[in-house]
Amino acid sequence: MGVMADKASHPARNRGGAPVWARKSTLVLVIAAMALAAFGTTTQTWLTVHLDPAQLGQAVNSQDGLQVQGSKAATTVTALALVALAGGLAASIAGRVARWIITAIIVLASVGIVAAAVTVMSDPLAAAQGSIAAATGITGSSVQVSVSAFPALAVVAGVLLGLGALLIIPAGRHWKARTKYDAAPAGGPAAADGPADEIDSWDRLSRGDDPT
Repeated sequence: MGVMADKASHPARNRGGAPVWARKSTLVLVIAAMALAAFGTTTQTWLTVHLDPAQLGQAVNSQDGLQVQGSKAATTVTALALVALAGGLAASIAGRVARWIITAIIVLASVGIVAAAVTVMSDPLAAAQGSIAAATGITGSSVQVSVSAFPALAVVAGVLLGLGALLIIPAGRHWKARTKYDAAPAGGPAAADGPADEIDSWDRLSRGDDPT
């Protein structure tokens, strides 16, 4: 009854004793999802530029205005999201030291995502100037620029991405490192009981076993 009560009092732990948030699969999935969410926002319209119909020309619908995707308004968000995605996948197979480096990379990428999205929201006209020049051949025009919700969603994804990356270090303490001793001998238990040579004896001694 005492064991059952102890298990009931720790529902957030898996069979290995690690909390749910520290599971490698869970954490990698969260980081990958947030990186993909940030990347996905850049495929949507971040800015709508309202220009004079005479400036827009025939290539742009004057009623809808000039639609500027996030990949054009904030090109760094796309690249940084991919970097964070690769880092999250690499963290699942990295060693202890490498996880610190990967964590730093993902955190810096998340900061860059947030900074780029906030810059677009704070000065949308500057972010749209490149697209305006490409569509009309005119720069420095006094126009109205409306901002969609996707830059804000990129900020949220970037913040959650950074928080997920910071969990890699404490969660990594619960991740079992794979070594050559993790796998069972090729011949099974019978092979382990067989005669051992000098190399096998030294290997077993290094693990604290008595080969005799």
